[in-house]
Amino acid sequence: PPWLAEARRHLGQREIPGPSHNSWIAKGWARLGAGWFNDDETPWCGYFVAHCMDAVGLPYPGRGEFARAKAWLDWGKSCPAVYGAVVVFGRDGGGHVGFLVGQSATNYYVLGGNQSNAVTIAPIAKSRALGTRWPASQPLVIRTLPQMSGGAISRNEA
Repeated sequence: PPWLAEARRHLGQREIPGPSHNSWIAKGWARLGAGWFNDDETPWCGYFVAHCMDAVGLPYPGRGEFARAKAWLDWGKSCPAVYGAVVVFGRDGGGHVGFLVGQSATNYYVLGGNQSNAVTIAPIAKSRALGTRWPASQPLVIRTLPQMSGGAISRNEA
């Protein structure tokens, strides 16, 4: 899907430790409608997914709601766990959102932002998944998730 191609372009994008901020994240908040954030310290997984959708001309949760990971559960249409789907996870203190790119028996492999403070592909326990979504205006493409292995299992993406 085109939003996943956009996501892959940003692999390696990361927060800047200390008082400086990654301008792609810090300035992107206002561009997408959440100008009350202006740093890379605010959990930015929802910003990353919204940026990818916006970059390919697709809608995202408006009025800054995209910043709240669990808001993505009300976006688009429900779908099975397929390659490129938006996946929402629960975690202590909130949620996490990213794109499905693979799986193992117990984990989804997620291309997402704010995973170890960067855009990465990380395994996250399937048991934490709350739902998977697809852009409402796009035909659902059923592409099975490839089998993947390795990587440290993510437990808290904030």
